[in-house]
Amino acid sequence: MAKKISKVLLYLIVTLGAITMLIPFLWMISTSLKTAPETIKVPPIWIPKKLQWGNYITAWNQAPFARYFLNSVIVTTITTAGQLFTSILAAFAFARLKFWGKNILFVIFLGTMMIPGEMLIIPNFVTLSHLGQINQYGALIIPWLASFFTVFTLRQTFQSTPDQIYYAAKIDGASDWRYLWTVLVPMSKSTITAVTVLEVIGSWNSFMWPLIVTNTENMRTLPVGLQAFTTDAGTAYQLLMAASTFVIIPMVILYIFLQKYIIAGISKAGLKG
Repeated sequence: MAKKISKVLLYLIVTLGAITMLIPFLWMISTSLKTAPETIKVPPIWIPKKLQWGNYITAWNQAPFARYFLNSVIVTTITTAGQLFTSILAAFAFARLKFWGKNILFVIFLGTMMIPGEMLIIPNFVTLSHLGQINQYGALIIPWLASFFTVFTLRQTFQSTPDQIYYAAKIDGASDWRYLWTVLVPMSKSTITAVTVLEVIGSWNSFMWPLIVTNTENMRTLPVGLQAFTTDAGTAYQLLMAASTFVIIPMVILYIFLQKYIIAGISKAGLKG
């Protein structure tokens, strides 16, 4: 009886949590289909009297969202690929290679995860300014080509691989490079997929940094482009929510198709050490 009650309570908590997380998304969809007066009506209404599908067309045409979308795709693709490449190499070095000061270096890098990202904005901006990369793709990409969170996660997974596999590969004449890409990476695909999705979502939704380092419309990304619906005259909430849907839908689709890899990867990285 106690087990049944605990299971019911668990399902209840999970259900309430899911509903709580879904409410903002449902409100966004609802608002995107309202008229302007309905968006500020008190008490608020969830279901519009007439669905305004034209809000999506108006939102898309009111700002150069095609350009914003292209910029987001370029930045997200390059930063994700670059970060994965550098992180896989670094994680393998910390997990398998032996070199002087490895543990000390790892602790130092681990300490950088405690530094708030806001503290790095000014140093990164000044550095990229000296390099002439402000309002260029370089400013949007270079600072995010490495992530120690990704390195740490992959290192945990690489270390969980039995040593016997590594030694067997070495006996067969495989180099560290070949072992990494033909054995270790395929065996760690769940974790790699998980960190890839997390990086894609983080890069795609990034707002503050692109806002700081870009000053022309042709370099802005989708989240920054949402400002087009907020002016001195006020905010067109129905258009803002319609545009926000453009930003969120690709990530929702990505998560739906890769959710099993995300869950498996995070579980593997978190339970093995």
